[in-house]
Amino acid sequence: MRTHLRTHLRWYILVLVALGTLVNYVDRNTLGVLAPQLREELHFTTEQYSFIVAAFQLSYSLMQPIAGFFIDFIGLRFGYFLFAMLWGTAALLHAFATSWQGMAFFRGMLGIAEAAAIPGAVKTVSIWFPPKERSIAAGWFNTGSSVGAMITPPLVIWLAVTWDWQVAFLATGAFAIAVATIWVVFFRVPEKHPLLSAEEREYITQGQSSEDLPKPSVLDIIRNRKFWGIAAARFLTEPAWQTFSFWIPLYMVSARGMDIKQFALFAWLPFLGADLGCIVGGYLAPFFNNRVGMTLVNSRIAAIAVGAVCMIGPGLMGLVNGPITAILLFTLGGFAHQMLSSVLYALTTDTFPKQEVATATGLAGMAGYLGGTIFSLVLGQLANTVGYEPLFACLSVFDLVAVAILWVVLGERTGPRRAAVAVGAE
Repeated sequence: MRTHLRTHLRWYILVLVALGTLVNYVDRNTLGVLAPQLREELHFTTEQYSFIVAAFQLSYSLMQPIAGFFIDFIGLRFGYFLFAMLWGTAALLHAFATSWQGMAFFRGMLGIAEAAAIPGAVKTVSIWFPPKERSIAAGWFNTGSSVGAMITPPLVIWLAVTWDWQVAFLATGAFAIAVATIWVVFFRVPEKHPLLSAEEREYITQGQSSEDLPKPSVLDIIRNRKFWGIAAARFLTEPAWQTFSFWIPLYMVSARGMDIKQFALFAWLPFLGADLGCIVGGYLAPFFNNRVGMTLVNSRIAAIAVGAVCMIGPGLMGLVNGPITAILLFTLGGFAHQMLSSVLYALTTDTFPKQEVATATGLAGMAGYLGGTIFSLVLGQLANTVGYEPLFACLSVFDLVAVAILWVVLGERTGPRRAAVAVGAE
């Protein structure tokens, strides 16, 4: 067992990252699952619910670059630990909300604290995996978000029905504190991990500079044209995942006639599809690179394009009848979004040096969550008038436009296939 651990340690580290991502998404999705019940308990309207959702999205989006820079500056081990402790505490405090304003305040706290999770995970992939494995690693760690979202409905509804909704928040918040403890005990960077063999360390660091790297530079990142291509793609694609995370329960109960217990039987399906999308996207990019002959960057964009085409499915929501068919279209949407989302993370590691990866991911994530925030506020204003379905159709268009932007800004049109990543990625 010890020999196996020493030669495949990077995959055990990835399991640790995926666990953190899983709990992160359990904590953020608990509100969406309980939204139909909380609307009655706390007496808020659909519009006020959009304000609660936006409180998380806005604080999360603005904090992501700060959290990413913080992790780049002080290091992964203690940076991630501190933020995980904070988000667990914020999740616990949801149990004490007595109004929609109080819930919005605690959601804002959660957004600030959870902002470090994805930048930290992407940075972990950039330092623990060689370039050829990064899309696969990003896909697997991103399954944590989908698994977390998938298990949240049955878990949270069971807790709420068995005890009450306050217990659901208390329990899920405690999970994050446990993860923070596990992280700080077991995580180390490759240079300092006592169980990492010389053979695996050499494999991980192939092509990476051994020189001391400068501190992250926000100015260098925002001056990079490729950053703006990635940020624009995140701005356009992220509203889909925010909609799936926060609005599916309310939509299925209010527009499709399900009660909360019926919804719990099927709510996991979109996130099972999302899990599959993470994995397929991770392996699809190397397939395009190795078998089709695309450059590394073009293979990423091609995989993102496949996901964008599949996102047409949820856009057809207004053409179908019955709640089960609607759930299946959301399942296709979950598959599509997480496919393209995972590969977008890998594309970030290809574009920026490892000392800037978390910062760049945070800045791009800020753009994504700003897009999600705007869309949630629009949804809250228009859901009761024009309906949900036309807005779901917009999500399909956004993803197709995102692919076009990526191709224009980052696409490689000349030269032989390259196995290496962009300048500075290593």
